[in-house]
Amino acid sequence: MSRTKQISDELTELAVWFNALHGRCNDAFFPLMWDEHRYLVLKGGGGSGKSIFAGQKVIERCIDEPGHRMLVCRKVAKTLRDSCFAQLIGQCSEVDAGVKVNRSDMVITFPNGSTILFAGLDDVEKLKSIYNVTGIWIEEASELLESDFNQLDIRLRGQTEHYKQIILSFNPISINHWLKRRFFDHPDERVQTSETTYKDNRFLDAEAIRVLEAYRDTDEYYYTVYCLGQWGTTGRSVFNGKDVQRRINDNIQPIKRGWFTYTDTGTELQDVKWEDDPNGVISIYADRIDGVPYVIGGDTAGEGSDSFVGQVLDNRTGVQVAVLRQQTDEDLYAKQMFCLGNYYNTALIGIETNFSTFPVRELERLKYPKQYVRETVDDYTHSVKRSFGFQTNSKTRPVIISELIKACREDIDIVCDRTTLEEMLTFVRDENYKPVAEEGAHDDCVMSLAIAHYIRPHQSYLQTVPEEPGKKWSPSMWEDYRAASPRERQILIEKWGKPAK
Repeated sequence: MSRTKQISDELTELAVWFNALHGRCNDAFFPLMWDEHRYLVLKGGGGSGKSIFAGQKVIERCIDEPGHRMLVCRKVAKTLRDSCFAQLIGQCSEVDAGVKVNRSDMVITFPNGSTILFAGLDDVEKLKSIYNVTGIWIEEASELLESDFNQLDIRLRGQTEHYKQIILSFNPISINHWLKRRFFDHPDERVQTSETTYKDNRFLDAEAIRVLEAYRDTDEYYYTVYCLGQWGTTGRSVFNGKDVQRRINDNIQPIKRGWFTYTDTGTELQDVKWEDDPNGVISIYADRIDGVPYVIGGDTAGEGSDSFVGQVLDNRTGVQVAVLRQQTDEDLYAKQMFCLGNYYNTALIGIETNFSTFPVRELERLKYPKQYVRETVDDYTHSVKRSFGFQTNSKTRPVIISELIKACREDIDIVCDRTTLEEMLTFVRDENYKPVAEEGAHDDCVMSLAIAHYIRPHQSYLQTVPEEPGKKWSPSMWEDYRAASPRERQILIEKWGKPAK
């Protein structure tokens, strides 16, 4: 056989294999068959075909790359036999892989020495006995704790000349899940993500599609999360989940990000300037407009919180125009709030004082002219006491949350910031029907936004028209003006413009 004929036959064989593989694989996943990132993260809705693809890739690698020890995992061991194990046996038969199956121990062995092992994260002893792992597929990865994943990650250290990869497949459950924080919120060159829905699965039959799409009419939120694969929440959100998710999907971007720089003399802040920075702590969604009244609600980093937040509203409309969010010290937070308030036309600032009064005292020291003042009655003297800042307690908390719920129900488009919207999804009813942040989530943005809406009546709702600056008159113009009669003076003003003071 000539070399040309040999190459031709090999190319033909390769083309047949390629076409056969493509015939079994959805277009959305096909390019990922050769992806070599350490973490291949397959997020998708029900019926998207992500688990089928993960099984295909595991099998193809075991066939083409001798010596693999692939590990397939789920959180609970007993769920593996009727899910991943049964699926992979069926997929091996489709490609005539010539495998041997040990059903009692759940082991699949290939003719070239590659093996697929199965273990649950609850079966610690079996997991400890598995060594030399060269690849891992984690099905229903959202069931795992991050510590479970870390335990698997360090086991991917088998001796092989081929790339090592962990495939994670899952339906998104909570926007607060560690999978989102770890693989989607922060860029990592070791990670390749994929997001698919049932619409990407050309092998799904018409009846299955009808079942999934019926949820659009019966439970639109369920359809959004479990069918379209969008991040949701495990609890009952106090806000309208469908509306919040729709607003998240609008993907509103700030017009600029940054912070304020200044010179602190010890008694005042001088040379205050805005500095653009893509990683800045302040996100501006709408710049200030002269004469417009603004309010700022603040939440400090107390219990269950790790961020200082300031929410800026256009008081004419209640629209969120800027967000300050930072992990910092109290004095630095107060100074940014001082600058932000001055930037937005000396906005009315109301900062929660439950855990510390330092920020409001710092604003007072810096002589910020417009802080929210609350009135309380002294239990002993029965006199009215006036204090800076907002106090969240059993009486005020339900009120401010109810008012925010009402405002967002009437128009969710008043909220622009993605992090705020995501916090709204994880702000749920607990077993006592009390609105709280879902376990592991935060409520800094929600509470500061609620405070901002609550203090709006203490600020003007009307825009003031700024007085036009006067014209600069020359000495000779002033001389003519002083010598003119009242009527002539009016004519000169109309001609030259009102003089600057």
